[in-house]
Amino acid sequence: MRIILKTEVKGDFREVFGAFNRQLFEYLLPPGARVIRFDGSQKGNIVHLSFPLDMEWISEITEEFNSSEYCYFIDEGRKVPLGISRWVHKHAVHGVGTNSIIEDNIQFSTGIGILDLLYYPVLYLAFFPRKSLYKKYFKSIYKKA
Repeated sequence: MRIILKTEVKGDFREVFGAFNRQLFEYLLPPGARVIRFDGSQKGNIVHLSFPLDMEWISEITEEFNSSEYCYFIDEGRKVPLGISRWVHKHAVHGVGTNSIIEDNIQFSTGIGILDLLYYPVLYLAFFPRKSLYKKYFKSIYKKA
């Protein structure tokens, strides 16, 4: 299944993409989650999270790309809770004039179609708050500038 969320934020796309660091990552985390390891957003980096109920999430950055039009990196789940067997999350940032579009493009699967259908609204609602969080975060950064 695929979830795509797009959010327009203030700022040049290269600066916005460059802000995908530990500070932003922690800002986006849901309550109760914490970062155990955050190497960064470059190929080969590892991100390790813990969630309540002794759940762990480990992703590896498997791809990164930069061009004059957009940038992205992809994290793939290496250890994902709740029976999710496939997780690929592309974090892309496109320039739109003086603003940027952040795109969260998530592909996931449990290997069981009906379970994927049940997880879809849960995961969509888990990531939907990022839209307002991104706006607030980048508005505060560019207010300081």
